[in-house]
Amino acid sequence: MKVAVVGATGLVGTKMIQVLEERQFPVTELIPVASERSVGKEISFKGKSYKVVSMQTAIDLKPAVALFSAGGSTSLEWAPRFAEAGITVIDNSSAWRMDPGKKLVVPEINAHELTKEDKIIANPNCSTIQMVVALNPLHLKYKVRRVVVSTYQSVTGTGVKAVTQLMNERKGISGEMAYAYPIDLNVIPQIDVFTENGYTKEEMKMVNETVKIMGDTGIRVTATTVRIPVMGGHSESVNVAFEKEFDLDEVRRILTASPGIVVVDDVKKQHYPMPKDAHDKDEVFVGRLRRDETQPKTLQMWIVSDNLRKGAATNAIQIAEYLLAKKLL
Repeated sequence: MKVAVVGATGLVGTKMIQVLEERQFPVTELIPVASERSVGKEISFKGKSYKVVSMQTAIDLKPAVALFSAGGSTSLEWAPRFAEAGITVIDNSSAWRMDPGKKLVVPEINAHELTKEDKIIANPNCSTIQMVVALNPLHLKYKVRRVVVSTYQSVTGTGVKAVTQLMNERKGISGEMAYAYPIDLNVIPQIDVFTENGYTKEEMKMVNETVKIMGDTGIRVTATTVRIPVMGGHSESVNVAFEKEFDLDEVRRILTASPGIVVVDDVKKQHYPMPKDAHDKDEVFVGRLRRDETQPKTLQMWIVSDNLRKGAATNAIQIAEYLLAKKLL
């Protein structure tokens, strides 16, 4: 089982290699791939060193699967070339997510749709993944009709440059800026560029991807995505209107019984999910469960997850695990 990791030196690529090792994915040979300037660098995996190679070299080495996390333009250019060589691509960029011919997969929800013919599989946006993992089991029972979500997203979602900016500001050091404004002791209500309707691309990803993953065009989503100076993961305040009436205790039971979810919801003891608790974990943490007293059949919830793991690397590897288990690789 040869596995290529494209973008192996980036934050998500590094996390993919870590998660492959932790989850004991049966890798016989790791093929780390990065830009030309990184070719020749060494990556450690399971006690062995592997040299970073170029895109074409990776294709020639014929991996069974290629985990892509190298940006949309790279993916648009190279994912089809890998696919043409018979390599299954699981892509973490936004390049293929809304392509009607490509599956957008969160394994807990729609992995069963995958077939051997799916050679380019899209990994959803990090903030979308954690929200739909929590929403889908409730949707199956009560039918979600409308979602209002505000996110509180980690600087790690932007990459190494943003982490460096935050750390520099914290130390009082001038340096390269990932954002147009300081991020330490600040909140920036913009993630990605603005579109014509006044929403950012990140917000519209949450709108469109939710509908595609959950397979229901009747779900309406409105989002505000915000960058905050934290490292451990993304947090979301989610207001969900259902078609059917719900019982709060039953909601807790459904979420507790659902794969990939940990319910942390005991306000008397001040127990609720926080990014520092989700850091380096694969689960989606849900708490602050309560009725919206201004609206019928409406639930308020708080969702936290490590954006580099379940929001990116772990979700991609869970897709590969499913393909392997079903003999689709």
